[in-house]
Amino acid sequence: MSETQITEWLASQRQAMIDLLSEVVNIDSGSYDKEGVDAVGARFERHFSEHGISAWREAHGTFGDAIHAEVAKPGSNEKPVLLMGHRDTVFSKGEAGRRPFTIRDKRAYGPGVADMKCGLVMNVFVAAAFQKFGGNPHPIKVLITSDEEIASPSSRPVIEREGRAARAVYNSEPGRPTGNIVTSRKGGIFMHFGITGKAAHSGANFAAGVSAIGELAHKIVQIHALTDLTKGITLNVGLVSGGQSVNTTAPYAEGQIDLRYINPADRASVMAEIERIMATPYVPGTSAVLTIRGEFLPAVQSENSKALFEGYQAAARDVGLTTLQGEFSGGCADSGFTAAVGTPTICGLGPVGGLAHTPEEYLELDSIVPRAQALALAILRG
Repeated sequence: MSETQITEWLASQRQAMIDLLSEVVNIDSGSYDKEGVDAVGARFERHFSEHGISAWREAHGTFGDAIHAEVAKPGSNEKPVLLMGHRDTVFSKGEAGRRPFTIRDKRAYGPGVADMKCGLVMNVFVAAAFQKFGGNPHPIKVLITSDEEIASPSSRPVIEREGRAARAVYNSEPGRPTGNIVTSRKGGIFMHFGITGKAAHSGANFAAGVSAIGELAHKIVQIHALTDLTKGITLNVGLVSGGQSVNTTAPYAEGQIDLRYINPADRASVMAEIERIMATPYVPGTSAVLTIRGEFLPAVQSENSKALFEGYQAAARDVGLTTLQGEFSGGCADSGFTAAVGTPTICGLGPVGGLAHTPEEYLELDSIVPRAQALALAILRG
């Protein structure tokens, strides 16, 4: 097997990649839509079968099943390279019907087209290339998960297990609009807090009431005050609700918090402050309960991850991606889980796209082939 064979075959598969992308974009697969997420998984399983690649499912009762595939030479006991990605989207059922896969001016549009169905298409075609031309010195493992957009509640243990078993992880989240890839990311914690007060008529019996909304307001101000931009720590209360009626002191109120941070050591200190705020009532008689609903770990660039990036960057230059650099992202991804278990990890290797999570989400079609070629060469040389 030669580098030329791999890169030329991938170039010949451009239309096949676009065709598969069209199919999977046109299947609704919101994170909570197990049926839809598994339907996308089944389409990728068919691809593996068509290319003679061994694949299997790891079932889950609530969220989509994890899809595994492997390309390995018989008898190999080397640690595999892990190609990773998620097939769920943030969009509700019916979105694919409302705005199906379309192409305009060298860009593709549709729900999840960049984030991250095209990265998955790239991964499975890279695996097919190695299967076609006789494998790789190190086995190639493909993992397609189901719930990244909600912080991978079912997939995290699978990702951590597969990450520990791998020699390197390539996570094919979309390439940055700059054309760069992602070498480090923030961690994130998504929390809910509920406040209990006491209802009373706000005109006739005001003094008997205890306003949960009043308490909510004070807690929001204190939570936002924990933001420290110099350290990359941000807090945002992005959703609030509460109250019974305009003329009743609010017996209940709730909010949802988004915490982002860079340094793993900052997690404990910020969480301790949030818990202190929750435990300290400003409005006497209120109480609060805090619940973590989802969490991503930061992807911190280790020396081994830096070396992995430099190898990928060299491969990218050889297929014409001469300006590609590494970028930091404030967004979270599953790559944080594999970085945290100590496996060299890089992210954002997928084809280039932008405006994820919006109706304007797009993918640069001309980036599909060179990004696939760069990944294949990086694996081959690694």
